[in-house]
Amino acid sequence: MAPVLALCWLVVFFDGMDVNIYGAVMPHLLTDPELGFTTSLGGTVGSWTTFGMLIGALTAGTLTDWLGRKPLVTTSVVLFSAGSAVCALAPSATAFGAGRFLAGLGLGGLMPIGLAIVAEFAPPRRAALATGLMMTSYHAGGMAATGLGLAVAPEHGWRWVFWAGVIPAVVAVPLVLKWLPESPRVLLAKGRTEQAYATADRFRLPRPGVAEAPAAGAKGRLSAIGALFAPGTRWATPLLWIASFAGLLLVYGVSTWLPALMRASGYSLSSSVTFLMVINAGGIVGMLVAGRTADRFGPVKVSAIWFVLTACGVFLLRAELPLGLAYVIVFATGIWLFSAQVMVYAATATVYAPAERATGLGWVTGVGRTGAVVGPWLGGAVLTDGNASLGFTTFAVAAVLGAAAISLVPLGRRPARDRAATAVAGATG
Repeated sequence: MAPVLALCWLVVFFDGMDVNIYGAVMPHLLTDPELGFTTSLGGTVGSWTTFGMLIGALTAGTLTDWLGRKPLVTTSVVLFSAGSAVCALAPSATAFGAGRFLAGLGLGGLMPIGLAIVAEFAPPRRAALATGLMMTSYHAGGMAATGLGLAVAPEHGWRWVFWAGVIPAVVAVPLVLKWLPESPRVLLAKGRTEQAYATADRFRLPRPGVAEAPAAGAKGRLSAIGALFAPGTRWATPLLWIASFAGLLLVYGVSTWLPALMRASGYSLSSSVTFLMVINAGGIVGMLVAGRTADRFGPVKVSAIWFVLTACGVFLLRAELPLGLAYVIVFATGIWLFSAQVMVYAATATVYAPAERATGLGWVTGVGRTGAVVGPWLGGAVLTDGNASLGFTTFAVAAVLGAAAISLVPLGRRPARDRAATAVAGATG
């Protein structure tokens, strides 16, 4: 399991770095006359990114059982690296937005595949912890992006920060091609039985049976989507979508606009950008805490509580606080905000049977990306008049919506054979 988790950690690190680069350079984009950025246009371009992520998540999550994990991970990394290069070279806001859309296709495709890989290879009672460990890399990447924004953008310009986003294609792709194992279930579905069994034996996984292999072809993809609304999951599916919508609205809305919101609240430019690093540091701690807690009490309960705590933390930021206290509240909010969404993913992995899990994760992340589309746009809309208080209140309401949706997700209602299959899948590694 360790090599698989390490590779997933690396690619998601670069995912987090690329996503947060935009927020880290936002104050510099808004003051650069070359592109003519305004807060409204900045929100729109952020939404183009997340719209690309929506398409990428739905496409990759649905196709990964057919085409395989490794080809889609590789394609995703190449896409968001190429998008970063387009942004670095962009002569206009339109070209810049096209680059962010291209990057979004790769960023959106990577996450559901990474989650599916970790869920398949994780030890039996450590699935939520393994998911949390993988997602610490997202926030480490966010901190790296913030560091690049602070160290590089003021002196050398924001374009050099986006050139750093090309590094994943050079570093991660060769490692993935050489070392990332393919899913034994996918190999079995492709008729590569001996290789499927060899991979399972190598990683101490139960050898997959024919019933666990995803169905091939377009008919198999449609069947997997239809299974999301089977009797045991028909209510859980839309509730997970709503929770993911609210969670990703928060993640991408706050990641894009926190520096600008804090700047509008009266903090200095350097302090405002530093808040983005602080909230991502809180996110790393939160992943470890939430993962361990969810393995004990269940990801649904933990996600609901974390959403409520996020609402409280975001709402407190409406007040004009001393700088030190503001850092503390932002750090604490990061502990809850990001892991609330990740525990939605962990809950998803427990709801669906193994053959539908990758598709279920793809659609939960994909439909949730509508929240990621709305978040940056909504932040720009409420901040147009410089009203930071309204922005924080809006994000707090989104957190309450997430708490309500995830708390209503029904568990333990799948047919017994499906629950047994999930238990077997959880025993991988």
